[in-house]
Amino acid sequence: MAAGGNLSPGMLLSAYRQGIFPWYSEGDPVLWWAPDPRFVILPGEIHVSRSMQRVLRRGAFQVTLDHDFAGVIERCSTTPRPGQPGTWITDDMMAAYCRLHRLGYAHSCEAWQEGVLAGGVYGVALGRVFFGESMFAHVSNASKAALIRLCRFLDRHCYELFDAQLYTPHVERMGGRAMPRPDFMRRVRRALDRPTMRGNWSELPFPGERPDPFSSGNRCPQ
Repeated sequence: MAAGGNLSPGMLLSAYRQGIFPWYSEGDPVLWWAPDPRFVILPGEIHVSRSMQRVLRRGAFQVTLDHDFAGVIERCSTTPRPGQPGTWITDDMMAAYCRLHRLGYAHSCEAWQEGVLAGGVYGVALGRVFFGESMFAHVSNASKAALIRLCRFLDRHCYELFDAQLYTPHVERMGGRAMPRPDFMRRVRRALDRPTMRGNWSELPFPGERPDPFSSGNRCPQ
């Protein structure tokens, strides 16, 4: 959509509110994107295969929120990806999103195995939309475990969308779908009318673990 600008918190948050995100390579100007269609997951419809149900039941991973945001984004930057010679997560991008994390807008979900960070996902939360940015896995199924638990958390807190931005077979297998940009933006605008859950999410419960301080008789008002 555009080239230029900067990665200040104000510009990034303004872009996300308009369904726009930065994506560019080292040495290029900041490039801003708004794909049509948009690839999304409805948090309440995250698909969990039978094999992943077994992985989760046996407790193969300990999953946390906002315990190591910097570690997740750094590994998303450095983990090799098939067909991609480099990374779009530059030092400037890492610094910008760590700044958003300190401001309470960017969040991570981590999957640990024997105390080692095995996989994770991070993104930006505004209103009741989670704009996913990237994920990684150093152990098979680790990123799936993190994404499943994150979507269950988002569903419990009435999030409309997990924005995966672009199609990937991995996300499609987990319930991702293409959504025309006009439909996507209608949902985003509606979700932005809800308050943003700012701050560190590490103390908030996953579904079923502890009483939910946000719960009410009408959990997800329309």
